[in-house]
Amino acid sequence: MIYTSYDLLFLFFIYSFLGWCLEVIYAAAGRKEFVNRGFLNGMLCPVYGFSAVFMVIFMESLREECFYLFLGCMIVGTVTELLTGLILEKAFHLKLWDYSCRKFQAGGYICLAAALVWGVIGVLTIKFINPVLTAMLEGIPHLPGVAVLAALCLILAVDVIMTMGALFHIKNQNQTMSEIAEGLNQASRSLQTVIVGLVDRRMNRAFPGLEKKKAETEEERQELKRQKEIFAYGCSFHKIVWIFFLGAFLGDLAETVFCRLTMGRWMSRSSVVYGSFSLVWGLGVAGATILLYRYRNREDRYIFVAGTLLGGAYEYICSVFTEIAFGTVFWDYSAIPFNLGGRINLLYCFFWGIAAWVWMKRLYPFLSDWIEKIPKKPGKTLTYVFLAFMAWNIGISSAALARYGERAQGIEAENEMGTWIDREFPDERMEQIYPNAKMTK
Repeated sequence: MIYTSYDLLFLFFIYSFLGWCLEVIYAAAGRKEFVNRGFLNGMLCPVYGFSAVFMVIFMESLREECFYLFLGCMIVGTVTELLTGLILEKAFHLKLWDYSCRKFQAGGYICLAAALVWGVIGVLTIKFINPVLTAMLEGIPHLPGVAVLAALCLILAVDVIMTMGALFHIKNQNQTMSEIAEGLNQASRSLQTVIVGLVDRRMNRAFPGLEKKKAETEEERQELKRQKEIFAYGCSFHKIVWIFFLGAFLGDLAETVFCRLTMGRWMSRSSVVYGSFSLVWGLGVAGATILLYRYRNREDRYIFVAGTLLGGAYEYICSVFTEIAFGTVFWDYSAIPFNLGGRINLLYCFFWGIAAWVWMKRLYPFLSDWIEKIPKKPGKTLTYVFLAFMAWNIGISSAALARYGERAQGIEAENEMGTWIDREFPDERMEQIYPNAKMTK
């Protein structure tokens, strides 16, 4: 089933609200009282909305494969929860939930029990709830639906701004926005039949284990000092950008050599038209670094299992995304045993696990030390040069792929840009850059 942006935005709000209701019920059962479990003032838990939308986009094709659907939704929901926890702690120095007391947990952000719940929620969403919701959405006239979405987006934006203002203790906020935020609080209180105070007090009640990190010890102060003096210290933004570029280049090189050894010929594995960069590997390495950085000193088997599951899910999502976005399949594992729709296979999932171990245990420590030795000012300048180059490269590559698909359908170029792309990137060149690309309907 193909979903429009209109459908997905509606589903985001619906599932965010349903997730909020689920959290309220869970809190009521556990604490014997109603509390607003949402991060925001209103009746939304965006982590549920984002998770559900990601599941709908990337897992819909597994509707008839219940086991794989359950596993995929479990991974998508868990990764979304992990990223949300990391972002909130990084941006606001807050830890809103803690699974540290649970078995099979990682950093208190995720645990096996919560992951299983995400899998069950995903299966129920894809197979049962979503068909009902989409049928209901089809009955809503388009223009009123757009008006409702615009209002919901505006209210959400105000809620986010006011919540962040409260967290950062920003004064003199706009009076109108404050009134909207208070109105959302009133709606939440009415629905829950309890008084939920201002954002800080409400969050403390909703999350009694709320922690604010403060650099109180001498060791933490020294750590902060090192962060300011060293370029790309730890798992910083600049470090991740450099890791992305190195991973993209090394990944393309590894795949090229692999094709030579297994197929007997050199084959381009680049994702972009300029340079040898595999975006799948670059994003995979950068994502693995972000997700596994805190656990890089854990046992080898932990890194291998995490890499196998995350890598398989990531490759599957990339395959679905490129097919939806460009109408092109860049790899097909249908001829390899134990494959899933030709998008992933068990052997290559194990390769992802091995790659995760090699990266986190062997390559990352060496490359991290090397990156941190780069002078601070030149390093920052190069970071933004790299980003500008890759943004331009991806833009040209996307346009070239779009025209490649249009030419296959006999569609002529409509402007000078299309004519230039046809001249610079004819079918022969595109076939050299993307030898495994297959057009889909």
